[in-house]
Amino acid sequence: MERQFTKEIESLRLGDGEVFHGEGILAVTKALLQSGVSYVGGYQGAPVSHLLDVMVQARDYLDQLGVHVEACTSEASAAAMLGASINYPARGAVTWKSIVGTNVAADALSYLASAGVMGGTLIVLGEDYGEGGVVAQERSHAFAMKSLMWLLDPRPNLTTIVGMVERGFELSEASNTPVMMELRIRACHVWGSFKSKRNLPPLVSTRQKLDGPPQQFIYDRLAHPPAIFRQEKLKSDVRLPAARRFVAEKRLNEVFPGAENVGLIVQGGLYNGLMRALRTLGLADNFGGCRMPILCLNVIYPLVAEEIINFSKEKKSILILEEGQPEFIEQEIATILRRADVQTKLHGKDCLLMAGEYSTEVMVRGLSRFLAEHAPHLNTSAGSHWLDSIKSTREKATALLGAMPQRPPTFCIGCPERPVFSAMKLVAQDIGRPHVSMDVGCHAFASFEPFSQGNTLLGYGMSLASAAGVGPMSARRPVAIMGDGGFWHNGLLSGVASNLLNKGDGVLVIMKNGYASATGTQELISSPPEEARMVADGQSAMKTYKEAMTTDHKGLKVIVAEGECQLERQRRLRPVVSKQLSEGKRTVRVKYGVDEDTCTGDHSCIRLSGCPTLTVKDNPDPLRTDPVATVIDGCVGCGLCGENAHAAVLCPSFYRAEVIQNANLWDKFVHGMRSLFV
Repeated sequence: MERQFTKEIESLRLGDGEVFHGEGILAVTKALLQSGVSYVGGYQGAPVSHLLDVMVQARDYLDQLGVHVEACTSEASAAAMLGASINYPARGAVTWKSIVGTNVAADALSYLASAGVMGGTLIVLGEDYGEGGVVAQERSHAFAMKSLMWLLDPRPNLTTIVGMVERGFELSEASNTPVMMELRIRACHVWGSFKSKRNLPPLVSTRQKLDGPPQQFIYDRLAHPPAIFRQEKLKSDVRLPAARRFVAEKRLNEVFPGAENVGLIVQGGLYNGLMRALRTLGLADNFGGCRMPILCLNVIYPLVAEEIINFSKEKKSILILEEGQPEFIEQEIATILRRADVQTKLHGKDCLLMAGEYSTEVMVRGLSRFLAEHAPHLNTSAGSHWLDSIKSTREKATALLGAMPQRPPTFCIGCPERPVFSAMKLVAQDIGRPHVSMDVGCHAFASFEPFSQGNTLLGYGMSLASAAGVGPMSARRPVAIMGDGGFWHNGLLSGVASNLLNKGDGVLVIMKNGYASATGTQELISSPPEEARMVADGQSAMKTYKEAMTTDHKGLKVIVAEGECQLERQRRLRPVVSKQLSEGKRTVRVKYGVDEDTCTGDHSCIRLSGCPTLTVKDNPDPLRTDPVATVIDGCVGCGLCGENAHAAVLCPSFYRAEVIQNANLWDKFVHGMRSLFV
């Protein structure tokens, strides 16, 4: 696992009135148990994956409650789990990273939303939007509107987040509709406290089992014609009004009073950033007090017309803070106000950015524009001074640092995937560069220097499928790169099966490192046993890859490049080595180095490897000006740098050393003799 929650999972046992202290996603986990959840599933990725990690590590305790936990092979399989709540009063929750994860789960979610649910269902989404995002910059809002599923965006406060989890299940059951709850990265990691409640044993569970299916077969619970025509009417005529009534009656959205006659309407997830911006402008204090009234939308779909009208009708103007585009919330509010003939002036994207993350700086600028027009009596000079200071700091940094060299992300030290891309680069020098389809995962780092390989990136497990259109039009065989995580997630069916069906030609390189590494080294079907060893052989990789690219054999050529994820390997070996050292046992660690007197300064080793521990230093020879290569601390002894150097220019400057701790008498004797001769 990327992180162990050995201590934190004890907080899941807290009872009535006890104080929980921790981070956001752990609070969500506790809230699920307080809500009497029957089953939990999900797919790793983003901080919300901690929800699943915690559940897996706490499985012994969850077994006592009767909660079933399942690590799913994809978001689609996780979404399909929620089908358990269609016919039975079982509460279910699943989690994944959005929006790409929601796209993968689209079929199951559409059918689920059409059929409706009996037991409450909650989909916890890692809303990966903004400058810290790692996927396509889209939002979950459009998907919720398309399928008529309700979307929660809780204020980043542990009490609010926990309350919205509990109310989310109730909202789902009151309207027979799945509910989505989005959490941004900051919300997942925000720390705080709340008063906990006792965990509720599920109504249906592994300990309270079902006798069988419902006594009466109900065809209308299947998303299949002709039932779907009635279900579509139920969505808009029954479920949507029921959801709006529940949101209004339970006051899920919050109103914060203020003395001014201009107001702010904000998505719940942006509330903390808004308050920081208002404090910067001198219009709010550190305790949530603000000069302007605020409507905080913890439920951003559906909106409740009466709430919008009541908040807006007595105000001169309203500013809507909605991240991303299109401006769904702004458009709906405009429709609500105009239909009710409320003439309050409405602003949003005209004062703020159309797309992109709403940082504090963005909000300060937008609020300043809005207030300058509609509340000029308010003194916002503090915000102007703050913006000027930011500009000054940037200008000073630019003057001092100049043009900084780019430092793109790269593979970890000793990553077994590096020799494969080094081999591909060397082979390309002989036979020419092919079209390379990349995939989501650590191997996508090969698109950066020094490898610069990768022409498309179209989704997890989709690399081989994305090469299908290129192959017939290319003089060289296309190459697809895929990890074993992507292979099990989507690649086997979308890529391999399709290629075989259509008799395609090409090369598929599967990086079998044993884990879903890019999302935290979660285990897979292909995870290695404890005794597995890392394999990193650049010479054999180059020979095999060249043969696959040049053979006359038509059809798919598959290369499985096997080598355990180096991070996971080190995590596994470190406690073993520490135990051996504490017991006084002999340990040997391999390290590579460069003989500075022999190094020519060619640096082909660096150009072909890109290892973070391989760099340059000043030449010790006063008659030579070229810097020499050097291996700094952190080397794990994979040997790739030396292999690459030999393969490229037969460089003799690399040497292999063994660092021995708790040396025996023979080690000391050999060391003494060597020192004597040296």
